[in-house]
Amino acid sequence: MQRKIPGHHIIYGTLKDYLTGEDLPDTDDERFRQDLERMMVEEKGFAREDLEPRLTIETTFNKIFVRSIIDLTVSVAGKRLYVLRYGPGSLVTREKSALAAARVLDPEYCIPLAVVTNGRDAELLETATGKVLATGLEAIPNREQAEGMINEYSCRPPVDEAVRERTLRVLNAFDLEVCCRGDSCSLPKTE
Repeated sequence: MQRKIPGHHIIYGTLKDYLTGEDLPDTDDERFRQDLERMMVEEKGFAREDLEPRLTIETTFNKIFVRSIIDLTVSVAGKRLYVLRYGPGSLVTREKSALAAARVLDPEYCIPLAVVTNGRDAELLETATGKVLATGLEAIPNREQAEGMINEYSCRPPVDEAVRERTLRVLNAFDLEVCCRGDSCSLPKTE
């Protein structure tokens, strides 16, 4: 049975999160996210403990509250190496918010890499420069590659407060979800 939220997402029911077993709304986008989680464990060789799903960064600017969801955060040797953000459509439109999230998610350091993907293509980005290092789903580092990258791409100190605020503003602007109806949108809980 599918249920349509006026003007936006179709919810087919619920599904179990691959990593946590948590019940989530079953949407087309969530199915892609679950495929990515499965790929990271079964194909890329990460342990479930290396992957943190759905970390959030909350911002409020100009009376607009936004909860930015980081689909996956990938750690190696106890250090966060990259964030992975999924979104349908063009990868270029996702770069700025993924870089911003990597720069401010961890209060102790800037996460050195970010991945943007639409489930069919991907870009690996260096957080410090914003440079695209590789493209294609094969650009998403596997466990073995990640072990080498943790030394190659060092974790830089956290950004200062003025840069942090500008970076959070980027997240607030880019991650504001606007419904087809021109209003902000949120998914209600499913029964």
